[in-house]
Amino acid sequence: MRLGIYQCDAGGLSAKARLSALELRLADREVDLMVCPELFASGYMAVDHAGLAEPAEGPFFEAVADMARRYETAVCYGYPEAADGCVYNSARLVGPDGAALANHRKRLASPGSFEEQTFTNGGAPTLVSFGGLNVAIIICYEVELPESLRKAALAGAELALVPTALVDQWGIVAEKVVPTRAFENGLWLAYANHAGEENGARYLGGSRIVAPDGVEEAVAGAEEAVIVAEVDAARVVKARKRLPYLRDAVKL
Repeated sequence: MRLGIYQCDAGGLSAKARLSALELRLADREVDLMVCPELFASGYMAVDHAGLAEPAEGPFFEAVADMARRYETAVCYGYPEAADGCVYNSARLVGPDGAALANHRKRLASPGSFEEQTFTNGGAPTLVSFGGLNVAIIICYEVELPESLRKAALAGAELALVPTALVDQWGIVAEKVVPTRAFENGLWLAYANHAGEENGARYLGGSRIVAPDGVEEAVAGAEEAVIVAEVDAARVVKARKRLPYLRDAVKL
């Protein structure tokens, strides 16, 4: 599977402008799956997430689904979800036929952030089959806890999609923690961040696609970019055979 990450510089842009930017990237790159950052639909540092929130199959979803069909490309994107009187920090996976494949609600708010007052925590992990791989969706801070990805891997995950909004003071997360999570669980990891500035915050960039052996197959700089890598299940099997962490973890 040809996997891409769209590291976008979209601070201050409307949802329509963000969709237009995404379409240009889909038209420019032939990928099977494109991963966009956390709260891509609204912007992470948006002033009014509740006002910008939509149902899981709202207008933004419909627009992405249309693009997915036209470019025959699956898309994973973050958005503020309105459901049951609550607002969730969610990520939606749309198939290349425009079908809704999965919807993950962030289970842990980033500590000390506006998220704690703005969003309701999700209640369940998310795992779906796509492109010959078992795919977990995990949002930002969730990946920083080793238990989160370990549980997903033990449930069968071979690829983790991680939309994020990492600012420039936390480079250690992208550069050290994320490759470690891929290595210690023997899975592919797609870490999709924002670029540029938004309402006083400067994003790190640094999106990356990490292989199951911890090798960084593609890494973005600080600016807007699309990075691409070929991912497959064979490298998962090889990594887990060489270092059987998952087999032995349950013995502890």
